[in-house]
Amino acid sequence: MLVQRIQQQFIDSADLKYQCAQTLAPVIEDAIAAVVACITGGGKVLTCGNGPCGALASQWAGAFIGRYERERPELAAFCLSADATMLSGMALDHGGRSVYARSVRALGHAGDVLLVVSVNGQDANVLAAIEAAHERDMVVLALTGHKGGAMAKLLKDTDVHVCVSSDQAPRILEIQHLVLHALCDGLDIQLLGWPVSTNETENPS
Repeated sequence: MLVQRIQQQFIDSADLKYQCAQTLAPVIEDAIAAVVACITGGGKVLTCGNGPCGALASQWAGAFIGRYERERPELAAFCLSADATMLSGMALDHGGRSVYARSVRALGHAGDVLLVVSVNGQDANVLAAIEAAHERDMVVLALTGHKGGAMAKLLKDTDVHVCVSSDQAPRILEIQHLVLHALCDGLDIQLLGWPVSTNETENPS
């Protein structure tokens, strides 16, 4: 029985990925365009999230600065969730809701992008970060599930909302991870061109 349940996890994940491939691809394309406009205009991307969402935000920022699959110049990104000492200090002095918002106000400028990751769209500190980003005329790229929660109502028409149609946190996180991979891949294509396979290199047409 346990083996069957484990197998069902893979099946459910694959089914949701297939569904999201149809619905989210155009939105992810919009997200790629927003990030490309930001970096080609000299801007940077700030990221944040809580718990596993914060881990996804941090991983993506690392790939942005470093690399995804191909070598390219470093791109400017900073994960607001990564410094536990700074976050706990600000939470002690100003309250937990403001920890990301204060960093956004300090570091964000018009033309920058704030990438937020949330399972249910209800995180108070991420909502405050979105409000701060709007104050700085930044574009917000929001990854959510659960129909977007309060974040969906807070976003502007100029923002991009990638919402996973699921109420299961593990499935939402899996799709969000894949969305961030697709975002990295699309960014590389926009900056470096389409990758050339080994066969194409050896046998050019």
